[in-house]
Amino acid sequence: MAATAARAGAGRRNWLLGVVVLACAAGGYGAVRWLTAAPSGPNVVVGDGRSGPADMVWIAGGQFQMGSESNVAQANERPAHPARVHGFWMDRHHVTNAEFRRFVEATGYKTTAELPPDWETLKPQLPPGTPKPPASALVAGAMVFVGTAAPVDYSDFSRWWRYLPGADWRHPTGPDSNIEGKDDHPVVQVSYADAVAYAKWAGKRLPTEAEWEYAARGGLAQATYVWGDEFTPGRKQMANVWQGQQPRQFPVVSAKAGGAVGTSPVGSFPANGYGLVDMTGNAWQWVADWYRADQFAREAKRLDSNVADDPKGPDDSFDPTEPGVPVNAPKRVTRGGSFLCNEDYCMSYRPSARRGTDPYTSMSHLGFRLVMDEADWKAMQQQNKTRAASIPGGARGS
Repeated sequence: MAATAARAGAGRRNWLLGVVVLACAAGGYGAVRWLTAAPSGPNVVVGDGRSGPADMVWIAGGQFQMGSESNVAQANERPAHPARVHGFWMDRHHVTNAEFRRFVEATGYKTTAELPPDWETLKPQLPPGTPKPPASALVAGAMVFVGTAAPVDYSDFSRWWRYLPGADWRHPTGPDSNIEGKDDHPVVQVSYADAVAYAKWAGKRLPTEAEWEYAARGGLAQATYVWGDEFTPGRKQMANVWQGQQPRQFPVVSAKAGGAVGTSPVGSFPANGYGLVDMTGNAWQWVADWYRADQFAREAKRLDSNVADDPKGPDDSFDPTEPGVPVNAPKRVTRGGSFLCNEDYCMSYRPSARRGTDPYTSMSHLGFRLVMDEADWKAMQQQNKTRAASIPGGARGS
């Protein structure tokens, strides 16, 4: 399929390939004091911008079983194995449209989807020998979920996804769309490269895969979902995923409703045990690690009876599951599922579910959230104090 799209001169890598469309395209610390009130329980610690980074939750760290042995777990989630992470701060919710806009306005940054695809980063995702397409075919844009008018065979994702020139973070479902009134929605149509650029500007970083899963579990060991083992406890919808949110079978959308399916405001559903919202559902999330489909098996074999301390993931990528894409094509891990995840096509709204994604891909159901180490927070505080002291009256007003 990738080669076919390339011959058609379609443009971007995320249109030429289905690298992540299968990823549910079918989705107390001693030094911390005086923090804001906890949103979901007495042990939740949320930074107020003074004693902790604003709107970030302190994750105390600890040991857990990473991966899953559940009967719904995929091969790339097995086997469950012990891992340990240090304490860190994590964004309470996805980076929003409003937050990303501030970054763009401050820096003038152009996202991957706003630029013509770069052949040197596109080429590794294509079969060896694929000829370079003409410059006229390398058109800025991104992948957009368009749905179908009737049920279809799930073997061909191109029936419900389309590459749209002009789609980007400001126009997430195509050039005629916009994000007006959606400041509190997750920013989407951002690549891994975009997320890293934002993180550098914000003084934060992407979480490791181990940090992300530990935080997503919210203290529940090996639970099926981030809230427990029942999908809708007390018939309550717990996440923005297809079932319960959409009236028709995936990927069918109502033409009358204009295909009304997408992200919801962050925090529309209950937080997990650590006070984090939308850890699953709403939008997929980039994490730092390179993706290997066999990484958990490799890690379990390497560890034997030991525990992995702050695992940082593999040094390369490996994914034999994408037809037409080299098995070692660069991919980064994406986690959490999205508003498109469903029980018929995938169940990636689980804390152990994982996929690999081309780092330069942008999609209408893919965003991110960040973390910060305590040492970096303290260093940022010190820098702010030094900066304030250098301004006349700054020390008195700080």
